[in-house]
Amino acid sequence: MIHENDPRPWQVEQSEYIHNLPWFTVRKDAIRMENGGTIPNYFVFEYPSWINVVAVTTDNQLVLIRQYRHAIAGIHYELCAGVVDPNEEPLVAAQRELLEETGFGGGQWELLMTLSANPGTHSNVTYAYLATGVELKQAQHLESTEEITVHIVSHERAREIINTGEMMQSLHLAPLLKYLLNRMGGPAGFSDLSEQA
Repeated sequence: MIHENDPRPWQVEQSEYIHNLPWFTVRKDAIRMENGGTIPNYFVFEYPSWINVVAVTTDNQLVLIRQYRHAIAGIHYELCAGVVDPNEEPLVAAQRELLEETGFGGGQWELLMTLSANPGTHSNVTYAYLATGVELKQAQHLESTEEITVHIVSHERAREIINTGEMMQSLHLAPLLKYLLNRMGGPAGFSDLSEQA
């Protein structure tokens, strides 16, 4: 939604790539603002689109994963997630990643929300999908750089995971929280049920 008094988009006067590798592409822009202000060195991180999946099984359990994350040197719960390949539709990427990482597939799919890791620095978005009625279809099919364990948890356990800080990835917390809030009838319902968990 656009508001009448919204700030104006910035003008890029000059742009150059500082670094250009698949997982670390940084662009430097020289910016001129509508009010006359300038930012000579504005850095933007370019990534492909990302996806993640809130997956609910046919018996109403949630499919979560755990893996080591080197930057914070920790292992936490996460949603299944991944990168959208070039010329790939986000929904196709989400279905592919869920099947590869967890072995679960099928069900009914819908876009739950679209997120930015940080709109001040990141150029990409994350498409978060809700997949209901998924079933175990195959064994995991992991890449050599992936070490992922699959965990089937109840909704009550998912609330406990959130409340105890066992999930750290904010792009995963947001869609899971939205799903739980919608399922329970809004923030008051989530608060009441989380106290009972």
